[in-house]
Amino acid sequence: MSQHTDAGRRSGPTPSEDAARPPRYRWVVLAVATVTQASAGFLVQGIGAMAVPLQHALDLSTAQLGLLLSASQLVPLVGLLVAGELLDRYNERWVVGIGAAVVGAALLVGGLARGYGSLLAVLLVVGAGYSTVQPGGSKSVAAWFEPARRGLAMGVRQAGLPLGGALSAAVLPAVAVAYGWRAALVAGGLVALLGAGLFMALYRRPSTAPVDRPAAASGPTESAAPTDSASPKDSARSRPRMLREPAIARILVSGLSLVSVHSGIGVLGALYLHDVTALGPGPTAAVLVAVQVAGAAGRIALAAWSDRSRAGRYRAVLVCLGAVVAGLIALTTPAGRSPAVAALLFTWLGFFGIGWYGPWVAHLAEAAPPGRTGFALGLVMAVNQLAVVLVPPALGLLRDTTHGFASAWAALAAAAALALATTARGERGTPAAAGGAPPGSVRP
Repeated sequence: MSQHTDAGRRSGPTPSEDAARPPRYRWVVLAVATVTQASAGFLVQGIGAMAVPLQHALDLSTAQLGLLLSASQLVPLVGLLVAGELLDRYNERWVVGIGAAVVGAALLVGGLARGYGSLLAVLLVVGAGYSTVQPGGSKSVAAWFEPARRGLAMGVRQAGLPLGGALSAAVLPAVAVAYGWRAALVAGGLVALLGAGLFMALYRRPSTAPVDRPAAASGPTESAAPTDSASPKDSARSRPRMLREPAIARILVSGLSLVSVHSGIGVLGALYLHDVTALGPGPTAAVLVAVQVAGAAGRIALAAWSDRSRAGRYRAVLVCLGAVVAGLIALTTPAGRSPAVAALLFTWLGFFGIGWYGPWVAHLAEAAPPGRTGFALGLVMAVNQLAVVLVPPALGLLRDTTHGFASAWAALAAAAALALATTARGERGTPAAAGGAPPGSVRP
């Protein structure tokens, strides 16, 4: 086998790499993981902001527009599971870097797309490449940061997605109007390739990985390969059983609800501001930028709070569920038709309805079985993809059928309220240290 393949398989860097990568290098890793996240999701996050020009150019219904958002998320239903296995076996540097490069190459080819069907096909390939970026970036950050700082680090890294969304909301609609939607695809491809190159050039594994769990829980440190002593067949059968673990089940229920809210903002936000509040293209783009910036701030602030909270990291997720229920209900009232009120409500939903992901993914990384962080991230994110794939076209169809937005907002609010009631009941019986920052690690 070639030296390149051996290098991809080895569980860590060489001794010379260890010596050259002091602990402060984690901030370089965090920065490059954040940039890669933002660049790989740049175009996909911008599709919702391009809703009006895409509808005009391709004569799309709202349901068809929702299907565009789902297309890039369809392959990850399986791809995230495959990515999780790859991340437990190979160096994140290559798994994430190659995946982001696939995103960029597919979008460049998409510049030649002839219509709606071709655009759907391009986004399917984009989803295949993007499958590695989300769990891979999370695993790379978890490997470099100890539990007491992991929530903040995860929040910063996960802020890359809404930051990329903010930039795409500001840039891509203007590019689509001025030069056409194909030019927007090319711009997204170039940005994704930039992120891929940076990750492959700068990411290295740490010499020793921090423990996966809070100090209150015992367990070995994370390794790059499975550590189970069971046979491969038994291990393969046991992996899906993670979903039945109480902590993982709570994470899954809340994730399905909140990712639906995020998807709803993406597919309906621009249309609501345009059709209901009568905002023009410029002000609508400004609101969507504010929503994404609020989401980025939420991912950092909420994750940092979860690092310090003695109530447990999951408490921040419960707060987000309650906040999005309130915001969605307010959108269904007459006050929600005011441009100023709608802008404030969407910004509120951006902070909590996008910001939830920072503490959520940190909690998931710490709840994963030892040595199976990559697979656990991939497994739960893959199940979340069911909502990411199904919710946008369903909400679009609901809007087309009812000729309004109130039913869509009410459906999302009901799902979030149900998730809040279900997971809060389970959280009350869980010690604060399990799945949150342990008392001994809380900084003054």
